[in-house]
Amino acid sequence: QLQLVESGGGLVQPGGSLRLSCAASGFSLDYYAIGWSRQAPGKEREGVSCISNLDSSTIYADSVTGRFTISRDSAKNTVYLQMNSLKPEDTAVYYCAADCTLLAGNPQGYRYLDVTGQGTLVAISS
Repeated sequence: QLQLVESGGGLVQPGGSLRLSCAASGFSLDYYAIGWSRQAPGKEREGVSCISNLDSSTIYADSVTGRFTISRDSAKNTVYLQMNSLKPEDTAVYYCAADCTLLAGNPQGYRYLDVTGQGTLVAISS
C-alpha cells in the first residue's frame, strides 16, 4: 500500500520553529518529486515547497523563502520541512504529496505519484 504520513505539527508562538516529517511506505521517495502544501481555513490550498527527483533541487513559495527548508533523508525514506520564524499566517493544515503541481506545475523529468498524506495541523499563536 502506498502511503505518506505527516507528523510534527503543533501549536507554537510566533517566531518559533517546527519540523514536519513526511514518511513514505510502499515506495521510495527518491524516485518522486515531493511537495508540501498547506490549506488555511477558508482558503485554497497553496504549494509551499518542492524537492525534485532529478537532483534534489528545491523550490519555495515566496511567502516562505528564507524561512522554510525542505530536505530528504533517503535512508529513512522521509522528507522534512523545517519551518523557522513562524508567523500567524503560516497557520494551516500541511500536507505532503508525491506531487509538486501546485507550486511547480509539471516540469520535464519530474515524476509524480498519486499519493497524499492526511495532513498535520500547524497553529501559530501567542
